[in-house]
Amino acid sequence: MLQTRLTELLGIEHPVIGGCMQWISGPEFTAAVSEAGGLGVMSSATFPTVEEFREALRKLKALTSRPFAVNLNLFPALRPIDNRLYVEAILEEGGVAAVETSGGRPPEDLVERLRDNGVFLMHKCTTVHHAEVARDMGFHAVTVFGSEGGGHIGEAGLTFFSMVPRAVDVLDIPVVAAGGIADGRGLAAALALGAEGVLIGTRLLLSVESPVHEAVKRRLLEARETDTTVILGSVHNRLRVWKNAAALKASELEAAGAPFEEIIKVVAGSLTREMFRTGDPDGGIVVCGQDVGLIREIKPIGEIISGMVAEAEAAMERMAALRR
Repeated sequence: MLQTRLTELLGIEHPVIGGCMQWISGPEFTAAVSEAGGLGVMSSATFPTVEEFREALRKLKALTSRPFAVNLNLFPALRPIDNRLYVEAILEEGGVAAVETSGGRPPEDLVERLRDNGVFLMHKCTTVHHAEVARDMGFHAVTVFGSEGGGHIGEAGLTFFSMVPRAVDVLDIPVVAAGGIADGRGLAAALALGAEGVLIGTRLLLSVESPVHEAVKRRLLEARETDTTVILGSVHNRLRVWKNAAALKASELEAAGAPFEEIIKVVAGSLTREMFRTGDPDGGIVVCGQDVGLIREIKPIGEIISGMVAEAEAAMERMAALRR
């Protein structure tokens, strides 16, 4: 069993966090990650009203008695939500072990409100500087997110291999590694760099419990590490996604200098949601990391996480055996 400060502070069995994915990380998916011994993270942005979010929280608590977290999305959105209302719902409903923030700098009052009520706080960062800012704001842990990963990768284009060691050197709070990690070898590498856990998204995207149409999953199983691309650089919101027809169209529009109003017609979240429902693999964009090339099988989340930990332990034993 792999025990770190992160597992001790959160009361989880394995140092594995399920990456928050909009339209995917609902109550059932989040509970499956937590039941597998990791930390499930539910997407608050999936729920357009605070009433729907409350219902989702109650359902999640009914599905698992293990620790789980909620993600608060601070990225610009076409459909902005008031995160302060969601924070009040989190505190009133209770049972949330941690809150993860991602995107811009979290408002000071939001951070203080959660900290004052004993909520464990994590922030997702794409540079070590951002991690230091989060530490200074009072966050209990940070995730350093490498550009190999799927999703918002920031402007610096840094890998977790370059960020984790430096973050560990300058911070006294737990550091979580993210970006391109899909198996136990990646987990072992992250721990060797000084991380106290990993965050995985793409690997769980291709799980039995992932609410994505099987046709889309099958196409993603055929992908290699070269089958992702970065879009939305023209609007300073770089996003690593699967290289399907929608992503290529978005890249074409950006290269032609198209206004954002035209680009959003291709990359809107509503299209992705419909894609996941209908199974049209080119109907919208899919956030996806380069580690998609490592995934060859759809498995239950419990098997994915336990297998990852077992593989990491075996890798660490191999490394120990190298000493003579």
